[in-house]
Amino acid sequence: MGCRTAPERKVAATPLDSTLVETSVTDALLGRLLDGRYRIEERVARGGMATVYRARDIRLDRVVAVKVMHDVFAEDPEFVARFIREAKAAASLSHPNVVAVFDQGEDGGCVYLVMEYVVGETLRELLRRRGRLSASEALGVIQPVLAALSAAHAAGLVHRDVKPENVLISSDGRVKVADFGLARAISRTTTSSSTLLGTVAYLAPEQVTRGVADARSDVYATGIMLFEMVTGRLPFDGETPIAVAYRHAHEDVPDPSTLVPDVPPPLAGVIRAATARDPDARPADAAALLTLVARARRTLPASTADGDAPTTMVPWIHETLVAPRAPKGAGKRRRPRWVALVALLVVLLLAAGAAAAGWWYAAGRYTRVPNLVGLSQSQAASRAAAAHLTLKIAGEDWSTQYPAGAVISQQQKPATSLLRGSVISVVLSKGRHLTKVPDLVPGQMSLDGYRQALAEAGLTLGSVSERYDESVAAGDVLAVDPPAGTQLDWGSAVSVVVSKGRQPIPIPHVVGQSIDDATTILRNAGFTVRVTQDFSDTVPRGQVISQSPDGGSGYRGDTVTLDVSEGPQLFPVPKVTSDLADPTSWISVDQARQILESAGFTVKVGKQGRFGIVIRQDPKPGSMEPKGFTVTIDAA
Repeated sequence: MGCRTAPERKVAATPLDSTLVETSVTDALLGRLLDGRYRIEERVARGGMATVYRARDIRLDRVVAVKVMHDVFAEDPEFVARFIREAKAAASLSHPNVVAVFDQGEDGGCVYLVMEYVVGETLRELLRRRGRLSASEALGVIQPVLAALSAAHAAGLVHRDVKPENVLISSDGRVKVADFGLARAISRTTTSSSTLLGTVAYLAPEQVTRGVADARSDVYATGIMLFEMVTGRLPFDGETPIAVAYRHAHEDVPDPSTLVPDVPPPLAGVIRAATARDPDARPADAAALLTLVARARRTLPASTADGDAPTTMVPWIHETLVAPRAPKGAGKRRRPRWVALVALLVVLLLAAGAAAAGWWYAAGRYTRVPNLVGLSQSQAASRAAAAHLTLKIAGEDWSTQYPAGAVISQQQKPATSLLRGSVISVVLSKGRHLTKVPDLVPGQMSLDGYRQALAEAGLTLGSVSERYDESVAAGDVLAVDPPAGTQLDWGSAVSVVVSKGRQPIPIPHVVGQSIDDATTILRNAGFTVRVTQDFSDTVPRGQVISQSPDGGSGYRGDTVTLDVSEGPQLFPVPKVTSDLADPTSWISVDQARQILESAGFTVKVGKQGRFGIVIRQDPKPGSMEPKGFTVTIDAA
């Protein structure tokens, strides 16, 4: 028939409060007997996940609190299975500051949890009445909260939903923490904004950004709650739950003394440590934060610090806020003084016993995990024994930092709390795992081939650089660092130099240079020079007429051919002079001109006689001159 409850009516809550206390409701569950054992008597509160009722366990005849899950969760088989697992884990947690879980079950669609019924109020209700608490009052409340969380963390449980609504204060001043594990069950079922409404104000940054939670997340939420107690407000607000969550992830919690100047510096320091955005910067767990809180509480004036009051209860709450005041009257018979002294002695003995019991449950059963890393096995065993722990060797592994036989890691973090007699698991060093850099013949292996050789040797490829090489082809390995054969730790990186092949070099332009200068320039640049010669009417003898190749780039040892000028080509000047004594040898000016011009020379006539017979020429016949040279002739 389902597990329907009446709709919400006439409720009062803050925007970030997920527990709504009802003033007038009609509920179908009232009077119902769940599982033939728990009679529902009164509706106490309704939240985003469940409705809480006061009920009577008719089997044991005691008053209990029954938390009934809303239909949206109870109809989900996966949630129900997870809820049962988390309830069993919470039920295993026994501590005077933890609301005890008695039973869980399902009846006619009603998935429920049976818990200890605490007569009193929540920390949320206390803050509504008081606004804010003094430093000593806040620390007095937070100590038993941390004692409960310390026990949970030591047992491997994380609360995940620390907030004032889950801190109950009984009418006799006892402080108890409720709902261990339920946040884990619901967070894996739905991510709707309604489920975040009451928890987002205390959500740790890592829960917002990565969706993970551990003991340090509870530390953060406790720090936010402590901030709220001493300032009367939350550190962050926003129009939506998402906006508030964003501020937790991206802003530092402000110093409470900026809002309330009389917050003692030690208390402000505790809040700063607990609410660090980086989980590693916070106390490791609730036990570590409890140590800081106790230290801060001791710095308060004796009149306000409650002395060494036990962490299981808060006397000032009972005396000033919860316990009714007795009416004044003068008609009572005065008791003998010895009766008062005996009563005082009994109270002191009970308080001492309660303090001892509280210390034992909160701290005495636990021991601090020592740091064993770096110690030998025998040293680690001795130190563990001194801390009332048993050493267990979980395995061995190679280590470059620690010698063989030394502890290189431990499963339980140093400074965390463990029950005395627990096992602390460590891993021992097998020493360095050495291997050799593979052999290498430059030019005989490609980069991919050497990478494979490194992998087979248990090494990795490090930086890769390149350089030109005249003998090793491009892409082949030239050298490695450290050199081949060097012993390295397994997994080390080896740097490799790869050939880029022959280096191209620019060819100098030497046309117009003398053959000696041109040869020197080219040889200094790395080239071989080949010389050819040619006549040139324009380039002086001994200068470079042309080169091949002309410019661009080549490689060292390449040949550059130079064509060098021998100057103009010379020809013999013909004989055009006449022997006047031999008329048969006479040559006229016109004949001489024709002969010389046919040979490529230019003719200039000097003296002109009346016979026109050439008798003289300059230069002389047989002289070697270039074509176009001017030959001067004289005629008789």
